[in-house]
Amino acid sequence: MRAKDRQAAWMLAPYLLGLVALVLAPAAASLGMAFTEYDLIGPAHWVGWANFAELATSVPFRAALVNSLVFAAIAVPLRVAAAVGLALLLHRRAPAATTATTVATLPTAVPEIAYGLLWLWLFNPLYGPVNQLLRWGGEDGRTAFDTAIPAWLTSPDDARAAIIIMSLFTIGEMLVVLLAARRALPREVYELASLEGATGWTLARRVTLPMLAPVIGLLLLRDTILSFQFSFVPALVVTEGGPPPYSTTYLSLYIYRNAFEYLRYGHAAAATLVMLALTAAAVYLQWRIFRRYQRNPLHNGR
Repeated sequence: MRAKDRQAAWMLAPYLLGLVALVLAPAAASLGMAFTEYDLIGPAHWVGWANFAELATSVPFRAALVNSLVFAAIAVPLRVAAAVGLALLLHRRAPAATTATTVATLPTAVPEIAYGLLWLWLFNPLYGPVNQLLRWGGEDGRTAFDTAIPAWLTSPDDARAAIIIMSLFTIGEMLVVLLAARRALPREVYELASLEGATGWTLARRVTLPMLAPVIGLLLLRDTILSFQFSFVPALVVTEGGPPPYSTTYLSLYIYRNAFEYLRYGHAAAATLVMLALTAAAVYLQWRIFRRYQRNPLHNGR
């Protein structure tokens, strides 16, 4: 082995060690545990497909599955759209844009527990700022649009909406990536498009968005993977998986409770494999859609 190859191998060794110890080994353990009954106290007992059969008939698991799919279907497009919109507005290098970018990325740097506790205060039905603002201009405890004040912590639909709203403010990483991608686009293309009379929305739709499509697709795939995990802390801290029955119980929270509260590690491992399979299926579907887009980008940009 050449000296350069040995140097590269030594540089990769810590990463490969971490990959095996923190990813591959736990994944293999979870795969084997999914077919056992294990409570961390006694020895594991092989039960075959019993854990998966129980998942198929479990009401809490079905609720968690539906909640997670609905969250991913709504929150992911909204998060990516918000990040794209902010990137298009803030890509110019100006002091005001820099300040606005810092403010937009700040919530992403806040620890998740602190972020959840902050929203628990914001959504408080009595003195929370959100409902206080909604009451402004209304009468008899209703909004200015004569609609009922949302019961963020006690109404199932409002609680699900609250989790989605919380997710829309943690798009700092996507915003930074999209800003870098937007600023890297060649200026000559915009000059040529301007000479052809393209301005405003036409310029964004015909030039900017098609050129950013690979980056947007990558962010969609990444956010879909993370969406099954993001809902864990908000659901645990803000709504505690409720209001009953299981209105904001997501797959991540369901797995956590079965593993660490009920000590049903085999059952939780089976649910983890289901969540992994769903994530892989969603990512594969999005990948196929973007592959089709890349084969004929001009037709899709019309």
